[in-house]
Amino acid sequence: MIDEIDGYRFKPHEMPILPGSPANPDHPGRRRAAYLAIGVSMGLIGGSQNGFLLANSAALQAEFAITPVELGWLTVAFYTTYACMSMMLFRVRQEFGIQPFVRWAMAALVAANFVQMLEPGYYPELAARAVAGITASGLSALAIYYLMQGLPAAMRVAGLVISIGLSQIAIPLTRAISPALLVDGDMGNIFEFQFALSLLGLGMVYLLRLPPGVRKNTFEKLDIPSFGLFIVGVGALCAFLIQGRIQWWDTPWLGYALVVAIIGIGGCLLIEAHRKSPMLDLSWLSSRAILKLAIVGATVRVLVAEQGFGATGMFTTLGLGGQQLASYFWILAGATMGGMLLSVIRLDPKDLTRPVLFAVLVICIAAFLDTRSGVMSRPQDLYFTQAAIAFAAVFSMGPIMMEGMLRALTAGPSYVISFIAIFSLSQSIGGLGGIAILSAFHKVRVKTHMIDAGSTLTMGNPQLAEAMANAGRGVAATQADPVLRQQAAASSISQEIGREAAVLAFNDVFFLIGTLAAITFVAICVPWIINKIRGHNPLAKELAFIEARLSRNSQ
Repeated sequence: MIDEIDGYRFKPHEMPILPGSPANPDHPGRRRAAYLAIGVSMGLIGGSQNGFLLANSAALQAEFAITPVELGWLTVAFYTTYACMSMMLFRVRQEFGIQPFVRWAMAALVAANFVQMLEPGYYPELAARAVAGITASGLSALAIYYLMQGLPAAMRVAGLVISIGLSQIAIPLTRAISPALLVDGDMGNIFEFQFALSLLGLGMVYLLRLPPGVRKNTFEKLDIPSFGLFIVGVGALCAFLIQGRIQWWDTPWLGYALVVAIIGIGGCLLIEAHRKSPMLDLSWLSSRAILKLAIVGATVRVLVAEQGFGATGMFTTLGLGGQQLASYFWILAGATMGGMLLSVIRLDPKDLTRPVLFAVLVICIAAFLDTRSGVMSRPQDLYFTQAAIAFAAVFSMGPIMMEGMLRALTAGPSYVISFIAIFSLSQSIGGLGGIAILSAFHKVRVKTHMIDAGSTLTMGNPQLAEAMANAGRGVAATQADPVLRQQAAASSISQEIGREAAVLAFNDVFFLIGTLAAITFVAICVPWIINKIRGHNPLAKELAFIEARLSRNSQ
């Protein structure tokens, strides 16, 4: 293969691993460093697209004067395209080449953030969020490719782990820096910062292009109805999970959304099952090893939801936010980076289950420790446990993705797209499903604790009488009327009981997560121990194939 721009002829060991991926030439040191820096930037920029939305949802709601339901549709728009576009973008790279993909992905990101910066209204913002989901998915691939160009040949596989880690680091990082940008609740600074980041990324990829790759014709006519049904089904499922949490699960139209999700995804699978060259190979995806991998990946995402919904939600209930949580999120970002780096250092393809076991055990212990929280808990009280969960989240994801890629590459290049689709879907739906489940559980437990409190708090209760008297004295200076003073005192006591009930319910959430983590640990550990006793490596075939392929390429 020859580079058409500078005429360089690639050596056998420099050829692309897959059609649609760039070649891997022997770069000089300074160019490697530049590729590495751009890869890190791409990972953070891609992760920040959703990070800023999550970090500033309340300010965004106020900026556009929208309801929580309308705010939820912004999240639906992002996750629908983000979860679906990985497999389509893989085919785009194979069909049109890596350079057109890079240019269009970055141009789309700049356009989406430019529209945001103009603040034209809710519906253009909705479209911009959908485009941001597409580009964030594309930037994940760009980050992997640039990182692999910058890493030594022996460490190129670590680009997968680092890319996942960077996208995870971006979430607490955006929450940490948002208070400094969000002056007086004005989202303008946030939008301008995002636009500046996208321009920076565009300049970087134009300044240093990726090496060319091998192209091949991949698109077929059946791709259109298959992918159309897939995105409709995934979009309906995202709407069900997100809006169900906001509007509650007995809302009538949610049932129809679930039906549409089943029909859409089912129709896509039906088409793929009868194709000669499917995008999704169902026989491979339904194999025991791949199903187990997808379930483990989704379960870890559910467990990690303890952090996004549990701890952060509890602090919000206690009235903490903005600068009060900045240090907390800086610590989470640092812990996530530590998990990423240690995952790269300790990555052993011969035993990819061990780090997953360790991560699940850490989440289990940390979740049980968090059950001691109360209304007087502050961020510093949860620094250690939440940092441990942030560390474990990224420490486990790299090995899970690496096992899937090893199995896909061994099965054949066409299977990579199947794995990318199932991995992206399990991560996105696992995260949304985890938050939906925990939110529903929390709401039920709040009502239970409120009922328990109401059954004991009667006027004959001396503690309640004393609390009412203290609350009445507290408002006496501003309210002279005794009846209104008693009403204000009762309202104050009711709010305090509500906070107590909410925090107790969050403790129940932490206990649930700890229990699920313990069950997951046992479910993963037992087969792992059996394989160790028997001396059996489940990835022996895949590792032998990869080693033989690398040996041929080096000759």
